[in-house]
Amino acid sequence: MTLPLVVGADGSEASLEAVDWAAAEAVRRGAPLHVLHAAAGDREASGVLRAAVERAGAAAPAVRLSSEVVHEDAISALVAGDRAALALVLGSRGLGGELPGLLLGSVALAVAARLHCPVVVVRGEARHRGTRFGSVVVGVEAGEGSDTAVEFAFREARARRCRLVAVHAWNPRFGGPAAPGIPPWYVAEAHRRPPAQVLDDELGAPAERYRDVPAHRSVIDGPARQALVAAASEADLLVVGARRRQAVVGLQLGLINHALLHHAPCPVAVVPRA
Repeated sequence: MTLPLVVGADGSEASLEAVDWAAAEAVRRGAPLHVLHAAAGDREASGVLRAAVERAGAAAPAVRLSSEVVHEDAISALVAGDRAALALVLGSRGLGGELPGLLLGSVALAVAARLHCPVVVVRGEARHRGTRFGSVVVGVEAGEGSDTAVEFAFREARARRCRLVAVHAWNPRFGGPAAPGIPPWYVAEAHRRPPAQVLDDELGAPAERYRDVPAHRSVIDGPARQALVAAASEADLLVVGARRRQAVVGLQLGLINHALLHHAPCPVAVVPRA
């Protein structure tokens, strides 16, 4: 059975943009689409849900649609809904009030940090929310393993019939102790594997599985946040990984992912590492 895409709707324009993106993604993936709305009451909820479902149906009439209202807080509803989903799709901001920013206020970050499946935050101008640029960008780290993010990015590029651009940013200031803000493991890993080798290692096996996807490698000298934001300026989707915390429920998003979720010019997919 094909898992559904789940999209959160709260009645805001941003959530309707997320519905549009999710509907197009469902067509690309050949997946059903499930619209989820968290609300305290039934009267308002029915109108919000109806508008979202009608929008999805108009955008993708051939996609199998389902919908649900859950009477709990938005974070709990969305996190619970992602367990059996191909991905969870959310808007970059919301109506505020009782459901602060479905997404990228506290709800967005809380959901992204507690996800079990990939979560896509739909952000950026309309030209970045389609397929105009023909490019999926994935951030590749050294030492932590980017396998699930890279696999997700290859699948997206294949579904979109576009190129994949793998970006690895590194800081060339080595020799002696790590510079401020650069963890010791990073220095050791960079000495062990040159940046170009990191990309070759991380892309090697997936590239064999997705030979029909053109894959480009890009090594950038400088901060990862700046490198990925710059690469995303000519991309339709930015994919990043998130590692699981030790002995704590949820994911460790880190400063880079937080910055990308707030400032990337295109939709951002956060993919939990296995």
